[in-house]
Parts: sequence; structure tokens; C-alpha cells
Amino acid sequence: MKRKFYLGLLVIAFIFQGSFIRAEAKQIDYKSAEFKAVAQQFACTCGCGQDHYECDPNTCNLTTEFKKDLVEMMNKGWDKDKIRQYYVNIYGEEILTSPEKSGFSLTAWVLPFVVLGLAAIAVFIIIRKWVKKKGTEVVMTDYESTEDEVEGEILTSMIDEERKKYL
Repeated sequence: MKRKFYLGLLVIAFIFQGSFIRAEAKQIDYKSAEFKAVAQQFACTCGCGQDHYECDPNTCNLTTEFKKDLVEMMNKGWDKDKIRQYYVNIYGEEILTSPEKSGFSLTAWVLPFVVLGLAAIAVFIIIRKWVKKKGTEVVMTDYESTEDEVEGEILTSMIDEERKKYL
């Protein structure tokens, strides 16, 4: 009886051996989430300004070949970081859609915003000083005030004479 039982287990294991032993590799295609994550990190070099996932393959031959290469690499088992490093070694950091988060790349992306902030602060301080200067009243001397009064009287008399001519 034991012998039949073991023989039956052996036959069942032989029948289902493919499902127990074989682990099928997942095939990557152009619509998979893994492909999208990898392709979005590279900028297309055709001049369209988009990443390789968004670039239209009907109008761009470069993205078609690039996508084929990415799928081949991913089907071979390359991970996202390995593919990224491969293309950075070939094309440099210009191919990336976002900069590396270290070294000069980070400085080159952050520095313009820092300079704009400092310029805004400087403009604010300068305008504030100008407003304070205008706020201080200039003390007029007696000579200047009498001169202004005389000019005002002359101007008033001229206006009155012109008015009398036409009215």
C-alpha cells in the first residue's frame, strides 16, 4: 500500500513538475509600468523636449530604436539603475530628464533660484530706502518760500488777465 501511495505521489509530481519548478520570466512590453518608469528618466535627443516614453514614435526614429533597446535590456534582467548608469556613461547627464541629486548637477539646478531670491531681497531693500528718503521733508528756507509766493501771484495775475480778454 505504501508503495502505491509513493508511486502515486511520484506520478502527480511528474505531471505537475512544470508548475512547481519553472519560474517564468516576466516579459516587458511598451505599456508596462516598469517600462514607463525607465523610459521617463531619459530625454529624447531629437529636440522635441519630451522624455522617451512621451515622444511620438511615428515622427521620431530615435525613440523607436531607444525603446527597443530599453525593452531588450529589461527582458535581459537589467534594473532601472543599471540602465540609467549605462546611458549616462554613453551620453552624459544631458540625457537625463532630472538631474542627479549630488555634486555640481544639484548646484547647477538650485543656484539660479538662490540668485533670484537674493535679487528680490536686494530690490526690496533698495525700494525701501528710496521710500524712506522721499518721506523726509525738506525744510524750505524763508527765501525759497517767498520766491514761490511771488511766482504764484504773478501766475494768478496772468491767468486773470487772459480770462478777462476772452470773457
